[in-house]
Amino acid sequence: MSAETEPATPARIPFVERIGMHPELAIGYLGLLFFMVGDGVEAGFLSPMLMDLHFTASQVAIVFSAYGITAAIASWLSGALSDIFGPKKVMWAGLLIWIAFEMPFLTLGIAHANYPAIVASYALRGFGYPLFAYGFLVWVTVVTPERYLGTAVGWFWSARTGGLPTLGALLASYTVPFLGAYVTLWVSVSLVLLGGLIALFGVKERRGASPLSRTGDNPITLLISSVSVVWKHPLVGLGGIVATITTTSEFGFLVFLPIFFIKVVGFTLQQWLQVLSIMFATNVVTNLWWGWVGDKIGWRRTITFIGSCGCALTTLGLYYVPHIFGANYTLVTIAGMAYGTALAGFVPIGAIMATLAPESRGAAMSIMNLGSGMSTFIGPAIAGVFLPLLGVSGVIWIFAFMYLTAAVISYFLRIPGIRALR
Repeated sequence: MSAETEPATPARIPFVERIGMHPELAIGYLGLLFFMVGDGVEAGFLSPMLMDLHFTASQVAIVFSAYGITAAIASWLSGALSDIFGPKKVMWAGLLIWIAFEMPFLTLGIAHANYPAIVASYALRGFGYPLFAYGFLVWVTVVTPERYLGTAVGWFWSARTGGLPTLGALLASYTVPFLGAYVTLWVSVSLVLLGGLIALFGVKERRGASPLSRTGDNPITLLISSVSVVWKHPLVGLGGIVATITTTSEFGFLVFLPIFFIKVVGFTLQQWLQVLSIMFATNVVTNLWWGWVGDKIGWRRTITFIGSCGCALTTLGLYYVPHIFGANYTLVTIAGMAYGTALAGFVPIGAIMATLAPESRGAAMSIMNLGSGMSTFIGPAIAGVFLPLLGVSGVIWIFAFMYLTAAVISYFLRIPGIRALR
């Protein structure tokens, strides 16, 4: 038996591979975590901060929605551009864009309460995070063996969620009272830069440094293929819808839950930031758990029953627990932990999308990333449109019904003969 075909024994498998990471990408997860901590510092307080600058709730929603539009475009481009240039160059572009437009956001926008500057610079900064983060996700799905792909994707979401909003919000809960919100935003710049440089200089894997496409097609054709894959593989389109629904509530919550818990329920800003951190710290841990479980019992089953059905129930809990029991920190924290656990049930969606179109993984991941990016726009847009009409409870029910829709759709993401999609 040749060295190439000899199966690896447990003693020969690197430790990081045994826990579900591709060995050459392991340092990239650390860089992603630091990047997302910096990106997520603002998550729990930017909305009330903007209102303290005397902007209305609708104006705040517009800021987040504008960011969501550009983030959605960048999320789609992350896969398509990885085919053309390679994930590493896409990640470089994301880092540079984030830094370049955070500067005017802070100096021209926030410092002077200049609303047009805030909207424009924050929206343009929206291109940065998805190119960096989802470029790395494409890299993970392309080079990781299928036998532990679900777990590897789980590590990605743990790093992403570990930063945004978990550790980011936790850091803000300490820095905002001592340094102030504005200085805290400057702290986030240093963390983003640190994480980006760790990932981009630390990862030495070669395939991601060059274009992923081997077809020889020109860039326009590759961009078109990142859309036409939906017609060639209709299940990819359905998976994209599920990916859109997955974090729509999360980004919608960041618009109105801080205001709800502080202004209505009666929590302090520090209490809310800690609840938010605990909620997504739970998500970080359970991302790994459900990624591993998905590899064992099936990715589709995990998404349908844990992710979709679980989020439908726990989303309602985030409103009705404080509505019934008031500012009960313990019960609200438990409700948040339940939501974070259920949200982790969507972890295998990246593995599913990569499997549904194995010959066009970059294109398939573009659709998934587009869905994930669209959630950053749709969530705040739902909040902006329906909060004045239906109130917090109505928006919560909209998100719950969306998750039930995801449960129905994900049930059909099955390909005969592929065990993980059973």
